[in-house]
Formats: sequence, structure tokens, C-alpha cells
Amino acid sequence: MTGSDIPSSFRLAYVPGVTPTKWVRVWRERLPDTPLELVQATAADAPGLLADGGADAGLVRLPVDRDVLAAIPLYTETTVVVIPKDHVATAAEEVSLAELADEIVLHPLDDVLDWETLPGRPAVERPATTADAIELVAAGVGVLLVPQSLARLHHRKDLTYRPVPETPESRVALSWPQADEAPDLVEEFIGIVRGRTVNSTRGRAATPQRPTAKAKEKAKGKRAGAGGGQGGGARHKPAAGRKPSSGGRAGGQSGKRGKPRGR
Repeated sequence: MTGSDIPSSFRLAYVPGVTPTKWVRVWRERLPDTPLELVQATAADAPGLLADGGADAGLVRLPVDRDVLAAIPLYTETTVVVIPKDHVATAAEEVSLAELADEIVLHPLDDVLDWETLPGRPAVERPATTADAIELVAAGVGVLLVPQSLARLHHRKDLTYRPVPETPESRVALSWPQADEAPDLVEEFIGIVRGRTVNSTRGRAATPQRPTAKAKEKAKGKRAGAGGGQGGGARHKPAAGRKPSSGGRAGGQSGKRGKPRGR
């Protein structure tokens, strides 16, 4: 990639609940001359944003259309139920689906969980957003099932949450537009999220470093020494006034094996 081909910045989309802070910090340490621009997108809009070139890569929620976008799954989130702090379910460390059977379970239009059958009793209307549903939980209207990161994102002092086993889970992935090869800057970010070191040989090759003046001088000296010792003399040069040993591995070892046989 030539200097004129290097993009001026790297655009990273991310969906609510995903926190890219640690990866952004590593990026800025490794590529200080290439700004990373964060682009917020809803879970529903993020795939289209990537496909249309609105971002170079994105931290999205699966599934995505693999004919359009490449994706590397990163982690799976625990599903929790958001409830008021005075709810009876707070007495347990986790809540079963059976315990939600009599609850009004809110189902926002931007829900990211793939339900076959929503547990509990349905609300009269579906809230438009997860944020709206959180407000209804706080008002005592019902409870809400979401990935744990969204429960943290919409934290309120009067609400808490508990894990709910045997529920659909949300998977977060790094995604980018399909291509024969991922662009160099996408490869750089893949390496960062996978924990590769800056000198890792996996993925994109490390950028060769220019030798320092001291290194150049040292290399020049080695070449000069090698040139004067061609023919084997440089490897085993005998000391002045001494003849090189002709027997055994070295002159000091032949005597230990006894006298050489007469010819």
C-alpha cells in the first residue's frame, strides 16, 4: 500500500451496549497517524451502514447476511431480566422463565433477542425502544429481558437485573463488507480485537522498520569481516606461530583419544 492509498481515517461503527474503548485505545497507540472515527448505529441499522460504506468495520449483533458482510464472532452475552429493586425476584441470584409466567414482559420494537415465544404475558402495546421499555419497568408496568450490556447501559438507581437461563442470547461480532481480502486497516483492527501483539506474524505482515545508523555501521563491519575471511580462514584462524591441528575435533582433544596410528 503506497502513501497515497492509505485512508486518512478508520471508521468503526458500534451498536448500543458494545463498548469499544479498550480496542480504540490500542489502535491509537499503534497507529497514532491514522485517526479512528466512532460511528454510532442501532443494531438494526448497523449492517446496512456497513454494506453502504458508511463505516469500514463495525461491532454488531449477529446474525448478519454473510453474502454481504464478513464477521468474526467475539463474545456471547448473558440475557437478564430488568426489574424494580423491590421486586420479589431480587431475592434470588437468577430467575427462571417459569417465574416470569405471570409477569407482563415488555417487547420493544428494537429488541435484539431472537424469540420463538416470548415468556410471560404480553403488554397491550410494544414500546418503540429499549429506553422506553426501561421507563415502563420503572413505572411498574412490566419487566424486560435484554442482553446484560443493555441493562447496564440503561442503568437506573431504582432498577436492577438478574440472569435468566435458557433464553436466547445475543452474540457480538466484528463485521465488515465482504471482499477477497480484508483491507489493511480492517486487518489491523482484527489483530487488535484478537489480542495480537504489534509484531505478530499472523494476519497482516508487520511494517518493516528502517535500520538505524548504528545498525547500518554494524552490518557494514560484519560484511567487511566476512569478505576478508573467505575460504574458511575467518571461521578457524590459527594463532600466530602455531600450526592448526590436523587430528580430532580440535587440537586439544586429539591427545585424549591416544596417539594417532602410524601410517
